[in-house]
Amino acid sequence: PGYDLSAEVRELVAECYIGGVMLSSRNMRDLHQIGNLTSRLQKLATSTGAEVPLLIAVDQEGGYVARLKGPHAFPGNMALGAAGSPELTQQVATAMGRELRAVGINMNFAPVLDVNSNPANPVIGVRSFGEDPEQVAALGKAFIAGLHEAGILATGKHFPGHGDTSVDSHIALPSVAHPRSRLDEVELVPFRAAIATGIDAIMTAHVTFPAIESEPGLPATLSKKVLTGLLREELGFSGLIITDAMEMGAITENFGLAEASVRAVQAGAD
Repeated sequence: PGYDLSAEVRELVAECYIGGVMLSSRNMRDLHQIGNLTSRLQKLATSTGAEVPLLIAVDQEGGYVARLKGPHAFPGNMALGAAGSPELTQQVATAMGRELRAVGINMNFAPVLDVNSNPANPVIGVRSFGEDPEQVAALGKAFIAGLHEAGILATGKHFPGHGDTSVDSHIALPSVAHPRSRLDEVELVPFRAAIATGIDAIMTAHVTFPAIESEPGLPATLSKKVLTGLLREELGFSGLIITDAMEMGAITENFGLAEASVRAVQAGAD
């Protein structure tokens, strides 16, 4: 909470040896304050004897999902999709990444790799590069390359795909009921491409996929068949598996935060 290191945060870093911190809008007042905050976080981690720096992450997709305000406003994914240029997408991601790096942020929870196949989707929409899986894959790869050029870790989300839902997982538990053949043709295409290009992390979706996980009501975030069976073993992803926010309604309204956190780790989340 807040703009500085609270007693709780100090305890988490110094005594619980957390590996990372996610900053949101409530932690960001201006660029000077953000830089000071990230610097103090890293110094605190170093003082504990940590051998690697903290991951300091943020949702900086562009468009209306941009936690870091300024010095520039970047287009969202659908605008980049309309331009249709991997080169332009990479340039935007590089510029965005340089701004993040300048204030001490080293990980971006982007790009969104969901295919915008449902116009009634209340949560993805303009956050997607578009409705063509191949275009989403191509622009996703370019976005990853741009972040890497700036020295920023990239995170593909929301696996296995949040694009064809009519429910917002911040509120309730959505489902994508398509057969596996359709998932291979649409939802999984951008993620396969991102894995092939060396993406650093993949974020899970609080969405059920009956074609992969037969247990009714079990979202991908808590499914070993999805995270270990599909993502690790079948798709060969060896990077970091992180979850979407665990306080979202799809989780808390159906499982509870504590139980779900344990189950996510058991399923394969890092």
